[in-house]
Amino acid sequence: MTGPVLTQSLLYLNDVRVSFDGYKALRGLSLTLEQGEMRAIIGPNGAGKTTMMDVITGKTRPDEGTVFFEGTTDLTVLDEAAIAERGIGRKFQKPTVFENHTVEDNVLLALKAPRRAFSTLFGKTPVDEAARIDAILKTVRLTEHRARLAADLSHGQKQWLEIGMLLAQDPKLLLVDEPVAGMTDAETAVTAELLREIARDHSVVVVEHDMAFVRDLGVKVTVLHEGAVLAEGFLDQVSADPRVIEVYLGR
Repeated sequence: MTGPVLTQSLLYLNDVRVSFDGYKALRGLSLTLEQGEMRAIIGPNGAGKTTMMDVITGKTRPDEGTVFFEGTTDLTVLDEAAIAERGIGRKFQKPTVFENHTVEDNVLLALKAPRRAFSTLFGKTPVDEAARIDAILKTVRLTEHRARLAADLSHGQKQWLEIGMLLAQDPKLLLVDEPVAGMTDAETAVTAELLREIARDHSVVVVEHDMAFVRDLGVKVTVLHEGAVLAEGFLDQVSADPRVIEVYLGR
């Protein structure tokens, strides 16, 4: 589970292979993410993006390969809860928020710190928790909406709220799956901005199809194809790669 430091990278995947009933979802996937890095992962449907996220979070156990977090933690032997506890948080494509609660209460419910009986019974929030909630709401652009029910938010605002709920758990690594799907152009631009802010203090992996959004992020891009890395580099570099054009951008 943990042992000597094998790598200085925050996340290290080497030759990871996963098959489902004979279908090879990952075929020797190798990837490293450094401390404090934000990386965009792109690729056509079936490229292995979701399976990669499932392996990192413990939902799927690889048939072969190495997956290490913080140099010493072998993620392949841990379950989802243990991996989340070590600081890996995941946001799925479809936002899941508590619609009948206010924006502020959604963040409060997500805070990693245990609820104190007193604050639960009498509705009082410790000062440090209140400050954290304020900071999170500011980051995800929802300060002015804190008293609104989550059900009344726009689709984009619900995505931001769920990112805020993920931040409340104080993860070292955030995995964010297609955060701008269904957003307006304005919301998409704001999402790029807030993810860049989050990346100042966290490591982030963003899986996305929207190329304009990926360009806005301005980060290194990994292109997956048929369960392995096809190309890596900044978007202009990988966009010019004939193999990438053939399997993805040219379709």
